[in-house]
Amino acid sequence: MSDQVHHAPRVGVTRSITLLGATGSIGKSTLEVIALHPQYSVFALTANNNVAQLLEQCLRFAPRYAVMVDEPAAEELARALARHGSATRVLAGPQGLSEVASHPEVDTVMAAIVGAAGLTSALAAVQHSKKVLLANKEALVMAGDLFMEALAQSQAVLLPIDSEHNAVFQCLPPSSRSCADALPAQGVRRIVLTASGGPFREWPLEQLLAVTPEQACKHPNWSMGRKISVDSASMMNKGLEVIEACFLFGVGPQLVDVLIHPQSIVHSMVEYADGSVLAQMGSPDMRIPIAHCLAWPQRIASGAAFLDLTRQSALQFFTPDLERFPCLRLGMEAARAGGTAPTILNAANEVAVDAFLKGESGFTAIPAIIEQTLAQMTCRKAESVDMIRQVDEQARALARRLIDRR
Repeated sequence: MSDQVHHAPRVGVTRSITLLGATGSIGKSTLEVIALHPQYSVFALTANNNVAQLLEQCLRFAPRYAVMVDEPAAEELARALARHGSATRVLAGPQGLSEVASHPEVDTVMAAIVGAAGLTSALAAVQHSKKVLLANKEALVMAGDLFMEALAQSQAVLLPIDSEHNAVFQCLPPSSRSCADALPAQGVRRIVLTASGGPFREWPLEQLLAVTPEQACKHPNWSMGRKISVDSASMMNKGLEVIEACFLFGVGPQLVDVLIHPQSIVHSMVEYADGSVLAQMGSPDMRIPIAHCLAWPQRIASGAAFLDLTRQSALQFFTPDLERFPCLRLGMEAARAGGTAPTILNAANEVAVDAFLKGESGFTAIPAIIEQTLAQMTCRKAESVDMIRQVDEQARALARRLIDRR
């Protein structure tokens, strides 16, 4: 990982936080941690169109700004806040997201918008040298080269919120936090990301044809939103995380492995050339990595339960079955291909998952749609954000046509 990722927080700055994606699972967990620590103040909260939830959060945390991406929802929120006598100002649209992510009074930005919609505001936070807590893996999957280039040109601090990448971050050698040397030169042999295997790890393959959205969203260990729950069930989430890890830690995909770990206690590991393996462990609770990144390099209470290993069953590890989880294979292949391949992969996955959740296609159609989309589009070098957006739109349109033809 580059030295830009590991700069210590700037001295003397306010602990003023913009929370992008406040009504999602990461957003709500972040507010739970903030509520425990009065040294953190909420500058802005944002959501897509969940007026009721954002209203409740605004009344509790009194941010200066609230942003609704959906303009009619923003008008509704503004009226509701006025009825309650709130001084919170409401902004609307993607421009509002970028405004509160880059505001000069903001120190820390939690980038927790799900999917491609979170790219622009996360990038704005980096370009304006914020401490960026990255929960939106798609920002790196879609535009990793451009995102990391922007990071190198700014004074931003980038800290990973995903439990797996946060675990790797905690297990890296201390020297990686002050220099940009390649990890293999510091004795790192490989990074191992763990995965629960989701709800279908042991299902007969033929039964996957009849999976329902409700079954796919019932994760055995984690409480997450519907889209990421489906990604976990298909293990596309892990495919995206392989790509993200390559950018975050500056390594090739050949140095990133995946292991199935059903108990979700070991969140990831770093293996060293001398045979040592450092693992980060903890309860499966996203408040832990959130608290770690909020306070880094210090530590604060997260509100999560402490891990009691005497009450745990045996910890198991398995090699993932790529026939059962073709989405993981596709993610690994996209990581090796580079360029716009991860952008196409992510766009097709978002469209396919949305169609599955709406009952328009089956669970096993998700990898099929993604593979067909990748096969029919040309992978190119990612040269600009505008190009990334264009490729993203083209991939979405193609995936939608493929679904309609099924």
